[in-house]
Amino acid sequence: MMTNFVGIRLPVVACYCSCNVAVVSSSSSLLNRTFKNASRRMLLGLGASSFLSHFIPNMSTSGVKSFIASASISSGPSVDQILKNVEWPEQFPFKEEDFQRYDESSDSTFYEAPRFVTHIDDPAIAALTKYYSKVFPPSNTPGVSILDMCSSWVSHFPPGYKQERVVGLGMNEEELKRNLVLTEYAVQDLNVNPKLPFEDNSFDVITNVVSVDYLTKPLDIFKEMSRILKPGGLAVMSFSNRCFWTKAISIWTSTGDADHVMIVGSYFHYAGGFEPPQAVDISPNPGRSDPMYVVYSRKLSAA
Repeated sequence: MMTNFVGIRLPVVACYCSCNVAVVSSSSSLLNRTFKNASRRMLLGLGASSFLSHFIPNMSTSGVKSFIASASISSGPSVDQILKNVEWPEQFPFKEEDFQRYDESSDSTFYEAPRFVTHIDDPAIAALTKYYSKVFPPSNTPGVSILDMCSSWVSHFPPGYKQERVVGLGMNEEELKRNLVLTEYAVQDLNVNPKLPFEDNSFDVITNVVSVDYLTKPLDIFKEMSRILKPGGLAVMSFSNRCFWTKAISIWTSTGDADHVMIVGSYFHYAGGFEPPQAVDISPNPGRSDPMYVVYSRKLSAA
C-alpha cells in the first residue's frame, strides 16, 4: 500500500514513479552505474532532465542542475550495505529545487477524496508486516505508543496488533476513521506545517509507509520525529519503487532505488539526534513482485 506524505493511497495504476521506468532496476540504477568504473561516490540529485522530459511533453530543462554529494561509500553496493561507513558531507547536499514537484497545486485538494486502495502488491505488504512483527514492541505492552505518520485506512501492522496508543497522522479523515488499528488520529498537511502536534518524548515507534518521497520539508519533519520519539525510540521509513510522480519530489523521481536509500539515510543524518541510519532490503520476490526497502534509525539515548 502506498501512503502519501499525508496519508492517501493512490491508485496502483497511477503510482509508478517515472524512475520505475527509467532508472529503478538494480542493474541500471544510478548507484550501480556510478560505482561500476569509478570511485564509490554517491551521485544524488541527477537533474530531472535525465528522463522526465520523456514523460512531460515540452518540459523545460533549463536551470535543472545535478550535483555530486560527497558521500563516499566504502562498502556496497547492496541495499543492506549502502549506509555502512558513509562519509557524509559537512552540509546537507540538497537544494531547494530538489524538493520541488511537477504538481505544486494544493495537496489538500489533491488528496481530498478518500481512496480505499493499496499501492504495493500483496507480497510486498506481507514482507512489511513480517518486518514490523520483528521490530515492534510486543502487542499490548504497557505504556507503548506508536505513530503511523502519513497514515491512511490501513497501516500494515501485524494482525491483531494492539497498543495503548496508536496514532495515525494523515490527510484524509475518512480514511483515518476506517483504520481499525488506530486509537486516535490527527489530520495535517506536513508539507504546509511540518510541526508534529505531539509532546516531546511521546512515541516508542514512528512508521511511514511509501510516503517519504512526498515530503518537501524532510529535515524539518525528521527533526520533529527526533523530538517526539522517546530516547532509543525507533523510526521506520519504508518505500518501494512506486509513487505518484507529479507529487513526488524531483530528487526522488530522478534517481533509483539505491539512491533513495541514501536520500532517506541523509534525512536521518542531517536532522540530528539519531543513531547512524541503517537499511534493509525486505523485497519478497526480487524481479517478480514489488520491491520493498526500509531505512531506519533510533533516537539517541539520553547520556
